[in-house]
Amino acid sequence: MLSDPDYLTDPYPELKRIRELAPIHFDAVSGIYFVTQFREFGLMAKTPLMGRDTLFWANGWSSPENKERDPQTYALFTEFQPQMINANAPDHRRMRGVYEKAFRPGDMARYLPMIQAECQRLLDALPSDSPVDFMTAFANALPHRISLQLFGIPMEMDEPIARWIAALSWLGNIVMTPEQKREAQKAQSEFKAFVRGHLATLKDAPGDGFIGLALAAAEDGTMDEEETLNNVVMLISGSRTTLTLLGNGLLTLLKHPAQLEKLKASPGLMRSAIEEMLRFEPGSSIIPRAGIKDFQCGGVTIPAGSLAIGLVGAINRDPQLFDNPDVFDITRRPNPQAAFGGGPHVCIGKALARMTAQVAFTALLNQFSRIELDGDAVWWTDRSDQRGLQSLPLRLKRA
Repeated sequence: MLSDPDYLTDPYPELKRIRELAPIHFDAVSGIYFVTQFREFGLMAKTPLMGRDTLFWANGWSSPENKERDPQTYALFTEFQPQMINANAPDHRRMRGVYEKAFRPGDMARYLPMIQAECQRLLDALPSDSPVDFMTAFANALPHRISLQLFGIPMEMDEPIARWIAALSWLGNIVMTPEQKREAQKAQSEFKAFVRGHLATLKDAPGDGFIGLALAAAEDGTMDEEETLNNVVMLISGSRTTLTLLGNGLLTLLKHPAQLEKLKASPGLMRSAIEEMLRFEPGSSIIPRAGIKDFQCGGVTIPAGSLAIGLVGAINRDPQLFDNPDVFDITRRPNPQAAFGGGPHVCIGKALARMTAQVAFTALLNQFSRIELDGDAVWWTDRSDQRGLQSLPLRLKRA
């Protein structure tokens, strides 16, 4: 199911069918437990009996059988493993603590002028009354350029880093082709080599931003070299979270013109509109957890060593929590959507994604009096872990 192009184009009918079967569905073919309802997902995300470290997945990439059968995958994930996103407590808290304060909304505010400037630079380059692909010209570029600036990376590294991020993004997919594994392994090696050199270059003048935090943690022993490099690579690569929000969110607005007009008339609804975009068309499709010990939830026992996956599209439209869940409503409150995950591993960059989206959508609606689809949007149909757009053809008219 998760690799079916028809499902990936429109997953919601199938997600609704599965959710109505049970809050947790065991798939005998894959041996995976799929979590489809909000309450059970929250319990799974928070319990210490389940964790993010897939070394606990008995039949996963780290098993002796897989090491012998597929040494390439074993080597790839072994090198990728040492970072906060893959760690359980206490290692997760040790690494996350290095960066957590810097990602809080109040601390992110220092970067607002930079985000506004990058957004305006890209908007100024968009054509008026001519066809343009929003993903290529804006949504892919904005969060990527912001990430480079946060880590003091020269803009001439834009293209190679974008290429490395694209290759590494396959690591979240359930199934990878041999070519994707080779590309990811090459990207991982080249990206980490660049970060190692970049950190060395700035060692004598790290500043008080993200590079300074990385260097201080390496210097005082909070993280070893592999953890330092992998976490910087992961944080730079996190720009994909924002690009899916920008693309999915704008398409959703255009497909619901009454809601778009309501937002134009009431700009104060922007924050709640972004939360509804995240709920209605989340960019994250799956959120995995591996069983550390047996965990009872939703009327079933998820055994130690098992893999459980939260299906975000199902969770975010759970009628037990959301009234009229298949309706896009930018005034929806409360809106405890799960697009950023939950529990200790909730997305560390969520404040940055929200702030970037607020800046981008506000500027877009102010600068263009007309924003129209100029063809069919094309969804990614080659990945199961993220839901995003390959292209979003638009025609814009400046105000």
